[in-house]
Amino acid sequence: MAHRSRAALTALAALGGLIAGFCSLAAAELVSALVRPEAGPVTAVGGAVIDRSPAALKEFAVRHFGTGDKLALELGIVVLLAVFAMAVGVLALHHRRTGSAAVLLFGAVGAVAAVGRPEGSAPDALPSVVGAAVGAGVLFALTGRLTTAPPRPPASGSGSGSGSGEAYRAFDRRGFVITAAVATAVSAGAGLLGRRLTSSVQAGATASRHDLVLPVPDSPAPAVPAGTGLNIRGLSPFFTPNKDFYRVDTALVVPRLDAAGWRLRIHGEGVARPLTVGLHDLLRREIIERDITLACVSNEVGGPYIGNARWLGVRLADLLREAGVRPPSAGGPADQLVARSVDGMTIGTPVEAVMDGRDAMLALGMNGEPLPFAHGFPVRMVVPGLYGYVSACKWIEDIELTTFDAYDAYWVRRSWAQQAPVKTESRIDTPRSLASPKPGAVPVAGVAWAQHRGISRVEVRVDGGEWHTARLSAADNRDTWRQWVWEWPATSGRHTLEVRATDGTGATQTGRRAGTVPDGATGLHSVVVDVS
Repeated sequence: MAHRSRAALTALAALGGLIAGFCSLAAAELVSALVRPEAGPVTAVGGAVIDRSPAALKEFAVRHFGTGDKLALELGIVVLLAVFAMAVGVLALHHRRTGSAAVLLFGAVGAVAAVGRPEGSAPDALPSVVGAAVGAGVLFALTGRLTTAPPRPPASGSGSGSGSGEAYRAFDRRGFVITAAVATAVSAGAGLLGRRLTSSVQAGATASRHDLVLPVPDSPAPAVPAGTGLNIRGLSPFFTPNKDFYRVDTALVVPRLDAAGWRLRIHGEGVARPLTVGLHDLLRREIIERDITLACVSNEVGGPYIGNARWLGVRLADLLREAGVRPPSAGGPADQLVARSVDGMTIGTPVEAVMDGRDAMLALGMNGEPLPFAHGFPVRMVVPGLYGYVSACKWIEDIELTTFDAYDAYWVRRSWAQQAPVKTESRIDTPRSLASPKPGAVPVAGVAWAQHRGISRVEVRVDGGEWHTARLSAADNRDTWRQWVWEWPATSGRHTLEVRATDGTGATQTGRRAGTVPDGATGLHSVVVDVS
C-alpha cells in the first residue's frame, strides 16, 4: 500500500513538473510577443544548437529531415524539455527549493542563448527569464501540495493505537488538482494571448506584401522558347512553383518584415558613397526580370534542393557602382561582399562575380508575385552560378564590402569553402528508383544544370555500358536548368541507369563521388529499376 502511494506521489510530482514547464513556455510565449518572436526560449536554444552544430550534423539533418529539419529540431527540444520538467518535478518533491532553482537555471540557459544569437540584444533575455520565474513559482506551489506533513500527535486520552495508525496524513490531492488546473488555464490563456499579439504584429507585414504591386520590368525576361518543357510524366516542371521551391536556412522562425520599414545599408571598404535604400527606392530604379535556377550546396547527387524561378529585381552591380565600388579587376580594394540578414545570417559573395556582367540582383518578385516570406520578403539576393550559401541572402538588410582574408562568413566558419561556383550536375527524375516499368520503350528523363555555363549535352548509360546521347529540351538561357530525355529500349530484369552532363564550356560532369562539404557534392546520379 505504501509502495503504491509513493508511486502515485512520484507520478503526480512528474506531472507537476510538466505543468510547470508548460506554464513557463506559455509565459515566455507572451513575453516574446512583446519583445520579438525569435527571442522565445525554444527558438533561441534551437538557434544556438544550429549555430554550434558541426557541418556533418547539419548535413545529417538536411539529408534525413529535408526542409522539415527545423521542425524536427524544435520537436526534439520540446521532448527534452518535457523529460527535464518531469525529472525536476520529482526532484522538487524531495528538495523543493532545489527543484525550483533548477528551473531558474534552465531559464538562464535560454536567456544566454537568446542574447548570444548574432542578432540578439539584452531584451531578448526577458522571455526566458520571465518564463523561468513563472515555472519555478508554479512548481514550488504544486510540490507544496504534495509534501507530506509531520506526524500527528496521538489524540488526548487515546492509546498508541488510536486513529488509523498512519504516521503521516495524506498529501493535499484536492489542493494539487485545483492549483494545477488554475495554473494550466491561466497559462493557456497567456499563451493564446501571446499568439494573438504575435499575429497582430505580423499582420502589418502580411498586409504590406499583399499591397505590394510589382512593376512591369524595364528589361523583361525573353520569352521561354517552345520546347523548353518536355511534358513527360514524372519530370520536374521547368518553373518550380513557389510552394514547392526548396528552403534550406537556419531560421526557426521565418522573419516577417513590413515592406515599408525595410532598409538596406551598403558600406565598407572601397565604398566611396555609402547608401541606405528602402523598397520604394528600389522600385524607382531599372527593374529586370530573369529566369535563374538556384541550387543549395547541401544538395546531394540526385537531390531535391534545386529549383528554377522567374525573378524580378534590381541589378546589384548598379547599386554598387553608385556607391563607388570597383571590382578587384578594376583596382577595387574589396574582394568580398558580406550580406547580412535580419536573423543574423552572414553570406560572403565574390565582388567580382556580382560585377562581372551576370544578372546578380536584389530580387523583389518570384514567379510573378512578391517574394514569399519563407523566400526572403521583401528583398533577397540572387546571383546566378553560385551556390546559395555564398550568394542567396534572404531577408537582407546590410551589405558590407571587405576581403576574404579579413572576414569569414557564417558557413565558412563551419568548414565550408569561401567560394563555391555551382558544379555541373544532372538528375534522373523518371523512372524513380525501384520502379517497375514494362519492357519496351521507356522514357528516361530528368534535368541537368550548370548555371552561368549552360548545358550542351546529357548522356545516359545502362548497367555500366556505353553512353547514349539524350535529347535536350530547348535552352532558355545559360542560368537555368535544362530538361532531357532518352528513349530506353528496356529489357526484362534489374538494371542500373546513370546520367552525366556536359556544360557549355565542354567540361563533362565528373564521376568521382564526393560529399557536399566543403563546396558541393560530385558523382553520377543513378537509379535501379526492375523491368517486368
